[in-house]
Order: sequence, then structure tokens, then C-alpha cells
Amino acid sequence: MAEEEPRRRIPLVPENLLKKRKAYQAIKATQAKQALLNKRKHQKGKQLQFKRLEAFVRDSWRKHRDDTRLRRMEQRPVQMAVPQEHKLAFVVRIADIKGVSKRVRRAIELLRLRKTFTGVFVKLTPLLLKMLRIVEPYVAWGHPNLKSIRELILKRGQAKIKKKRVPLRDNMLIEEHLGDCGIICLEDLIHEINSAGKHFKKVMNFLWPFHLSVARYASRNKVGFLKEMGKPGCRGEAINQLIRQLN
Repeated sequence: MAEEEPRRRIPLVPENLLKKRKAYQAIKATQAKQALLNKRKHQKGKQLQFKRLEAFVRDSWRKHRDDTRLRRMEQRPVQMAVPQEHKLAFVVRIADIKGVSKRVRRAIELLRLRKTFTGVFVKLTPLLLKMLRIVEPYVAWGHPNLKSIRELILKRGQAKIKKKRVPLRDNMLIEEHLGDCGIICLEDLIHEINSAGKHFKKVMNFLWPFHLSVARYASRNKVGFLKEMGKPGCRGEAINQLIRQLN
């Protein structure tokens, strides 16, 4: 007969250590359950945020100011002629639009300026000049030169392909989407924007709005930064200085 193997002795664990392990496992299980509940609660919708009374007053004052300004514009309309020497303009949103009237918000959305310090090129028409008057307290616009256009396209140009941002790094990308318009490279793209040609609208639909950079000290000294930005409205040729400041 084979000799019986000696039985292995199971090490004994102190009772207090077992209690600690059990309590720790219970705590971890409770934390995991709470994390899952928080995740489901967050997925259902955003949590209620506290809003100060000053915010309601500011929004109400802004809406009243916009309504009064727009009503005066309708009572005393001003015919703004499109300048013959400038067909192109660059529009930058430099102010927050919380609490503005629906008409102003709609015009901002049509200009694709949903975020502060975003900019777009536009072709000046009588209808667009009227739209710029509606959003005048919140945007700065002017007539960019060829150097500013080139710097913006080369540094911050992004294409909108399948609702995604794609940097303009390859001419093949431009030729693939704008080749039927005779635009096959970056230089053709810049020339079409600068001349505000017949394919300008298609080019701007191809490009994503330009997200401009803000100085690091802006969060610490917001009032001083806004003073440096200057007043909103038409700036003419001075918009090139603002583009270099934010580019």
C-alpha cells in the first residue's frame, strides 16, 4: 500500500482580519453600486445647475437692449451699400450671447459663430450687411488682406468631412471635394476666398469655422483682455491686426 500523503495544514486567519476584509469588500461593493447609479443619472440628463440672480438680471437686460435696438433699426432703416472695392469680410465673435434675443441668436447660428472667438469669411451682400447690423454688439468684422487669409488657412484651416474636422494637410483632400470647381490645391482655395468667386459658398461649406486662440492671461484679467480686443462692429482694414492677435 502506498504511504498516505501528509495532510496540508491550512493557515488560520485571525478573526479580526477576516472582519476587516469583509468590511472592505462591502465598502467596495457600495462604491461600485454608487458609481453605476451616478453614471446612469448622468446619462439620463444634465444635473440642475445653480444660477445666480445676477445672471437673470443680466440676461433680461441684454434681451431688452436687443429688442429696443432691433425695433429702432426697423423704425429707422439705413440702406447700406456694398462697397465695390471690398467684396469679402471676416467676422469674429468676441462676446458672449447668453440671454440675447432669439433673432440675434438665430443670426449668430446662420453665421456659424456658435462659440466665442470663432471666425468665418463671408461674401458681402445687402442681406448679409443687415445681418451684421443685427449681431453688431457681439462681433467684430472687417476686410482682410491676402496675407491674413493665407495665415488663417495655413495655420487653422480645417475641412468638414462627414461632420468631422480634418486638417488641410494634403492637396488630394481639396481636389477630391472641390476638384469639380477647379480648386485642386491650397493656393486655389486661398485665391477663391480672396476673390469671393462664384464657388465661394461651396468653399466655405467645405471649411470649418476658424477657432482662434486666446491669450493665456485672458482668464486672469478678462477686463483688460476685452479692452485689448477693442469695440465690436466694423473695423475695416484694422481687422487684420485682430486676426494676427488671435491667430
